[in-house]
Amino acid sequence: MTDSLPACPSCASEYTYEMGALLVCPECAHEWVNEPTVDEAEPAIKDAVGNVLHDGDTVTIIKDLKVKGSSTAIKVGTKVRNIRLVDGVGDHDIDCKVDGFGPMQLKSSVVKKV
Repeated sequence: MTDSLPACPSCASEYTYEMGALLVCPECAHEWVNEPTVDEAEPAIKDAVGNVLHDGDTVTIIKDLKVKGSSTAIKVGTKVRNIRLVDGVGDHDIDCKVDGFGPMQLKSSVVKKV
């Protein structure tokens, strides 16, 4: 358990422990907030205009999208509700259900947050 926690920044003790949102050093009683490192932080997924997307958001399609296996395309302005952010195939990072087409994955670069 102590392997995953950082050493105390004050005295370099490796016996730190968590107390709620704080990390505590039992040797010098130093308390601090554990800031996630760059490796731990998840990159924010942004739409075509730079808005940060979250699970459950509603987005609008900003360009016509050809759908493989269908003779029709998803038109500009189609609203997609209740999106889910995923690590999909390639750069497809939105899992959703488009009315009239069913479940599919979209790229964040072709949607705009409503």
